[in-house]
Amino acid sequence: MENSIGLVQTKYLNLDKTIELESGKCLKNIQIAYETYGKLNENKDNVILICHALTADAHAAGYHSENDRKPGWWDAMIGPDKAFDTNKFFVVCSNVLGGCKGTTGPASINPDTNKPYGHDFPVITVEDMVKVEKELIDYLGIKKIITVGGSMGGMQAIEWAIKYPDYVDSVIITASAARLSAQGIAFNAVGRNAIISDPNFNNGDYYEGVHPERGLAIARMVGHITYLSEQAMHNKFGRNFKDKPRFDFDVDFQVESYLEYQGRIFVDRFDANSYLYITKALDYYDPISKYGSLENAFKNTNARFLVITFSTDWLFSTEQAKEVVGALVNINKDVSFVELKSPCGHDAFLIEFENQTKIIKSFLKKCGE
Repeated sequence: MENSIGLVQTKYLNLDKTIELESGKCLKNIQIAYETYGKLNENKDNVILICHALTADAHAAGYHSENDRKPGWWDAMIGPDKAFDTNKFFVVCSNVLGGCKGTTGPASINPDTNKPYGHDFPVITVEDMVKVEKELIDYLGIKKIITVGGSMGGMQAIEWAIKYPDYVDSVIITASAARLSAQGIAFNAVGRNAIISDPNFNNGDYYEGVHPERGLAIARMVGHITYLSEQAMHNKFGRNFKDKPRFDFDVDFQVESYLEYQGRIFVDRFDANSYLYITKALDYYDPISKYGSLENAFKNTNARFLVITFSTDWLFSTEQAKEVVGALVNINKDVSFVELKSPCGHDAFLIEFENQTKIIKSFLKKCGE
């Protein structure tokens, strides 16, 4: 646990109200899983809200027990003297609506049937995720936040600034954009089709039987390709064989073995239905279409923005992120932009800590001024 925030605990908030979703459908008895790090100050204005990416969760930093092998997914960025310094800030991270790590999702019990929602769970959007996060922030009595997110989390951070401009002081977006490209939507569609085509999918009602593990594993394999760059894959695997050519259709190459491994371990921690719902929410998010332009979307925002991209990220490219930066510049909003050189592709925001930390710390020094 060296250099970590130490032992932490996941907390739960149960909403005693019905939430209307963007689709017009409603959810009641929503549970929100969240974690907090650091201390909330007297004015309750030292808050950083971490919005997580597609398959992450509320456990962003620290360890749940002395026996944990790995810390939270962004542990290198959250803690004393780190990028998100818990000596100064109160850091909050919650599992998104539709998730499978404590917040209500398709695997949760439907109060109307006392069975898992399965295919009865309503389609959700990033806007719905943020609406539920707002309930948590209100419960904690917080009136001012800094929103931070990478990948899908960056979209949530953007939506916070658009939907709740009086709450958001600053926004940090890393490896993200205002909307997914057609190519990104296409990869998500292939992943969803792999799950739906699994013989065990049973129209999403598989909780009392065999889960569609192979379909979910393939979806993860497809998705994982988008997180890496060609350079990263070449540096790590090249065209190397596991052993020697087998002259059959089994796993021959090291890169095949790696993807099989990623798929295999993923099914132990994630729900196939959650993957369907969250990727669809990611596809739908598009403030450009919703407001007519990004300038219109951002016109009422009061936040300072920091946008960080990575040179080999082709899932959320620098060009896509520059749409956000350009729109903010066009309407005279306070925005800073940095492209970091990295061979790691989209995963760089989870791996490349040193340069991100320097940039983020510099940006956060001005918060509250």
